[in-house]
Amino acid sequence: MDNKREKLGSRLGFILLSAGCAIGLGNVWTFPWRVGQSGGGAFVLVYVLCAALVGLPIMVGEFALGRAAQASPVKMYQKLERKGQKWHLHGYLSLAANFFLMMFYTTIAGYFFYYFIKFIGGNSAGLTFDATFTNPKVNVIFMAVVVILGFAVLSFNMQKGLERVTKYMMILLFVLLGGLAVHSCMLSGVKEGLSFYLKPDFSKINGQTLVAAMNQSFFSLSIGIGSMAIFGSYIGKDRALLGESVNVIALDTLVALLAGIIIFPACYTYGIEPNAGPKLLFTTMTEVFNDMTGGRIWGSLFFLFMIFAAMSTVFAVFENILACVRELTGWSRKKGCVILCIAMLILCLPMALGGSVLSWFVPFAEGTGVLDLWVFLVETISQPVGSIVLILFCCSRKWGWGWDNFIAEANTGKGLKIRKWMKFYICYIVPAIVAFIFVYGLITFGWR
Repeated sequence: MDNKREKLGSRLGFILLSAGCAIGLGNVWTFPWRVGQSGGGAFVLVYVLCAALVGLPIMVGEFALGRAAQASPVKMYQKLERKGQKWHLHGYLSLAANFFLMMFYTTIAGYFFYYFIKFIGGNSAGLTFDATFTNPKVNVIFMAVVVILGFAVLSFNMQKGLERVTKYMMILLFVLLGGLAVHSCMLSGVKEGLSFYLKPDFSKINGQTLVAAMNQSFFSLSIGIGSMAIFGSYIGKDRALLGESVNVIALDTLVALLAGIIIFPACYTYGIEPNAGPKLLFTTMTEVFNDMTGGRIWGSLFFLFMIFAAMSTVFAVFENILACVRELTGWSRKKGCVILCIAMLILCLPMALGGSVLSWFVPFAEGTGVLDLWVFLVETISQPVGSIVLILFCCSRKWGWGWDNFIAEANTGKGLKIRKWMKFYICYIVPAIVAFIFVYGLITFGWR
């Protein structure tokens, strides 16, 4: 591997790249359908609280570990732990979790390319999630498009490839997002849609709401599996990390909220129930655009926005995987991209074929499949457990890196600082909340 570690060219590049890692399917696919199934505004409120009160300190921890170690997640624990400790095992688990994430993520991201092509070509009639999911040719081809495009961008150096592409893509993403949100606010169902979406019904909040909201916040923010730590290793020490984390979470939450503002007024305008689940984005919104005046244009713009949102995460997580593998092997950036591209194409095939060739595979309750298994491994297991490990490592003076080291790194530079009074909350309350919701989620998971 190159002796000199690559760096991002600017603070804006770091913020947009980190936000791009967070902004993805969690914001534009899972967040809206979970809102629809979990009572609307009540879920939104709990989600925002989870992101701010639990997600924020964990993100600061990831950034701090990456910046202090100047290494990828697979090596950072080895650099920061004391001799004989085993925290570095989580680095390897983080690498595996990033692979698991991309093994299903790339297939769903491919759907956005497919739907965009269908809309821009005027062939969107009859498009449904089920029809797409059970078509092996579509799944494999567009999964391959996502994987090859992802590693092609990463094959250039950091500033000329990933940082430059992400900057332009994120700017276009926010332009499209704003335009689509304004358009939805002009629809006749905007009052009913926004009332459902933003007005909390506290009777809807229960244990399942808490589990779904926390898992959603972790998935949306891409925390707990080292995805953010790699970008901490690419930045300097001129800015304190609490403020940078607030910026990233604010952008991520803004995109999630605006995605709902796009979707729910449209659902109520055209008399479509918002509780369609995972099909909401694909089947429901396709019906909306097909019925809408100018729907071909708005549908094309909508799925172009979805492409930008999904690919920003694909680029970022691929970079995390690439950095880990390069540190383990010493490969150059280009060699790593070629080999990992081939490996990822193979590893993603089970998900791409999950609705057709492998439709017989039922990992949990009747009706579940390959997608449910990958989501369970990442969202229900890897991210909560990884978050607990990370916080304990940052807080434990005797067994881990220690609070003093964590604070010294996190507070280096200008901006918001972590205060002494936050220690008890971060070191004890945050892992306790995550552990409780994790165990509760496992107990109430639909195993049968």
